Amino acid sequence: MNRKITFAQAVNEAIGQAMQRDRSVICFGLGADDPKGVFGTTLGLQKQFGPERVFDTPTSENGMTGIGVGAALNGIRPVMTHQRLDFFLLAMDQLVNNAAKWHYMFGGNGNVPITIRLILGRGWGQGPTHSQNLQSWFAHIPGLKVVAPASAADAKGLLLASIFDNNPVVFLEQRWLHNMEGEVPEQFYTTPLGEAQLLQSGADITIVSHSFMSVEAVRAANILKSHGIHCDVIDLRTLAPLDWNTISTSVQKTGRLMALDTSHSFCSYAAEIVARASEQHYTKFKAAPRRIALPDVPAPTSMALTKNFYPSAREICEAALQMVGKSVKIDAKLFETGSPHDVPGPWFKGPF
Repeated sequence: MNRKITFAQAVNEAIGQAMQRDRSVICFGLGADDPKGVFGTTLGLQKQFGPERVFDTPTSENGMTGIGVGAALNGIRPVMTHQRLDFFLLAMDQLVNNAAKWHYMFGGNGNVPITIRLILGRGWGQGPTHSQNLQSWFAHIPGLKVVAPASAADAKGLLLASIFDNNPVVFLEQRWLHNMEGEVPEQFYTTPLGEAQLLQSGADITIVSHSFMSVEAVRAANILKSHGIHCDVIDLRTLAPLDWNTISTSVQKTGRLMALDTSHSFCSYAAEIVARASEQHYTKFKAAPRRIALPDVPAPTSMALTKNFYPSAREICEAALQMVGKSVKIDAKLFETGSPHDVPGPWFKGPF
């Protein structure tokens, strides 16, 4: 059995092993060398590899991302960290017009092997400008790979695969996962990009999820199983490229599809999954496909407003029961985490 470490420790270990293996790997970003090490993910790296390879940056997101893209074009493999996805919006020009398009525009004569770590998701009072989940934006751009791990083991394996991929990768870390523990091998290993993982198997409903919603999907599937409803739970792991074959095979088996997202419902990644499945497997459906995502309004800040804003295992179970036509009253205690509603579970230790 492998030792257990947190998601944040797995990210830290992946960066360290990549830097040990290849001197062209560097790590930089706002707070990369500070005492808390970007929620613990970069702790100790500067001491181990020196300030030339691990360093802080000015608060100049667009400029520093441009430097990272330039470095990648010249044989370096940068791992750039932004403590909030929201801050990175200032650098979208560098990502979309330079990093994503360079390989195509110059006939394959240049690669941009940069990995951009973005930390996202809600926290205590984060509000509209510090809690956005914009993965659909990134997945929409040809030339970008978009990765969203849900476990500590995948955090390490997918990050190592991202760092040594020759394409620009947006690596999305939901802050609620950082302190979640899991079994992680000590050795260097990579998890292939573009391969989803079947977390649970069942013949009644296909649940497609990613990032933190995969945790909620498994919680819901375990509750539903006790009521005779068995689900395929698919953790996408990589949003671009998308492992459509796994989804397609499952939908044809179950005839029911529920797509989960951590973002707003309109034009969400869940909407894309539902649309594609409807196009290809319309005649297979036993019930209308469903998507569960955030309301199409900015995220609130106050405890009173956030209480019913974010979907969880409860909403997944309710939707599943409707899809299979069952009327079952599920014990509300099964949905309790033993924590305030803005804390995901007992494993969560903060700071966000």
